[in-house]
Formats: sequence, C-alpha cells, structure tokens
Amino acid sequence: MQIKVGTDLVAIERVKASLEKFGEKFLDRFLSPNEKAYAKRVESIAGYWAAKEAIAKALGCGIGRELSFLDIEIYKDDKRAPHFLIHSKNFKVINASLSISHDSGFAMAVAIVILD
Repeated sequence: MQIKVGTDLVAIERVKASLEKFGEKFLDRFLSPNEKAYAKRVESIAGYWAAKEAIAKALGCGIGRELSFLDIEIYKDDKRAPHFLIHSKNFKVINASLSISHDSGFAMAVAIVILD
C-alpha cells in the first residue's frame, strides 16, 4: 500500500483567458458534461483544472499519454465536497481525498490517493 500526494496551483486569469479565447472547446478538452454542470464560474473551472492536475501528480503520471483530463471525473457529494473517479484506467486506487480552493486570483487543489 502506498500513500501519494499531488498538488497544483493555477492562476485564474490564465484559465479565464483560455476560456475567452477558445470558449466551449476549451471546456470540452478537460471537463465532462457533468462537470460542466457544476463548474459555472471561472474560479470553479480553474479549481477543476488544478484538481485534475493534482490527481494526475498523485497517481505519479501527470496528464499525458497514460492519463487524460477526461479520464478523471470530479463530482460532489451531498455536502458539496469534491471527490473523483478514474475512468477506464487501472491505477488500483483503494481510497482518495480531494480538496479544491480558490482565493486571491489563484485556484489550488490537493489530492491524496492510497494505492494498492
């Protein structure tokens, strides 16, 4: 069993600029339809970006050939706390935790995974 941690920090203005330049194509690149329903504000969109990067780092591969943004799906529980699923990949995640926050022009995320 291994405990892994990943973090990411993103400037909200950078995400806003990409959203203004590419619109829906930018969102389609890294958000599922369900995630788009949750992430309406640019701060939330930036938080989802940071979360997916943090998750990929915790899994030890980053975003790329082994794991894409769309392989990770973030959802919220009844208390609106974020969680995630990994689709169609064999990372053997036993348990996981995710925290997303934004303030002062930045969004950040921390992901902890327990791997078998």
